[in-house]
Amino acid sequence: MARTRKTPGSGAVADSNVAEPILHFAARMEDSLHNFRERRARKRGLTPTIIPYTGYGAQGWVRVLCRVLLTRPSVEEDPVRYKKIRGWRSFTSVPVNDVAVTITVGDTELRVTADRGGVVDAVIHVDLQPGWHTISISTDDGDGKDGVEAPVFIVDPAMTVGLISDVDDTVMVTALPRPFLAAWNTFVLDEHARTPVAGMAVLYERLTRDHPGAPVFYLSTGAWNVAPTLSRFLSRNLYPAGPLLLTDWGPTHDRWFRSGRLHKVETLERLTTEFPDIKWVLVGDDGQHDEEIYSQFVARHEGNVEAVAIRQLSSGEAVLAGGRSKAEQHRGSAPWFYAQDGAGLADQLGEIGLLG
Repeated sequence: MARTRKTPGSGAVADSNVAEPILHFAARMEDSLHNFRERRARKRGLTPTIIPYTGYGAQGWVRVLCRVLLTRPSVEEDPVRYKKIRGWRSFTSVPVNDVAVTITVGDTELRVTADRGGVVDAVIHVDLQPGWHTISISTDDGDGKDGVEAPVFIVDPAMTVGLISDVDDTVMVTALPRPFLAAWNTFVLDEHARTPVAGMAVLYERLTRDHPGAPVFYLSTGAWNVAPTLSRFLSRNLYPAGPLLLTDWGPTHDRWFRSGRLHKVETLERLTTEFPDIKWVLVGDDGQHDEEIYSQFVARHEGNVEAVAIRQLSSGEAVLAGGRSKAEQHRGSAPWFYAQDGAGLADQLGEIGLLG
């Protein structure tokens, strides 16, 4: 089967002439492990299941995101079993690579192939009206043959304001600068024990209310494994619905581990290319690399940034994170705001007219 070639803002194109990259040693080892686990999982009766993610698009195209995993056929029939999920369980799933997936949007169909981690990330050329829509995704293999539905949000071409938000320590307290506590929060805690950052959901709701139709993207260095958990967290804590733009941990074709920072940089560039007329409100925290990434983005795309809002960590978190930057160090036309919670950021964004 031809491989699928994807470029930002373009359609997925089946191209049999695209050369396969030479895989890094670590990637070959990972593939061998996945193949071993897949064989064992199929012998235990696990079957391919599509996990749909929220997609997005604009006039003429839709970006579709999903993942194919091996699960027990009774997973969907026994929801009580998944009401309390420890984080580590999200990382024990078995991805299915090179499986053919059919995406149906109205009368348009596209057949693509999942990548090494079971992730499907494809663009379909189709015209949909602005707003929320539902598409169908199916595979000929296993339980996915009857298809699942995935939401997609089509951005109005007249929209000029959008929100891009970090996740860890921006909308959800994960104490990411503290590795051991972060590991506890990610792998051990039940998802219902995770705490939202005070006032951020209200801030986002006010922004989307004052700018109806504004797209909301949640950009994180987290793995696709935790996408269902994050989606439930955001919904349960009344954050506006929007696509999660995550990455896939582990080796790539040319390195031992993926770069979370590079993922954020490339995604910001892609969104700017896909929505050139939108000015973004960038929200992050001062405990990781958000300030540096956003500062460099503002320098490259001043005309595409409405404001930068940084949630300040507590004093203890800031010390463990290696300190924090100062707002006056940033240059450019976009205003920078700092506060310890969503209420403080909302007050400052209101002063420049972004919030009513």
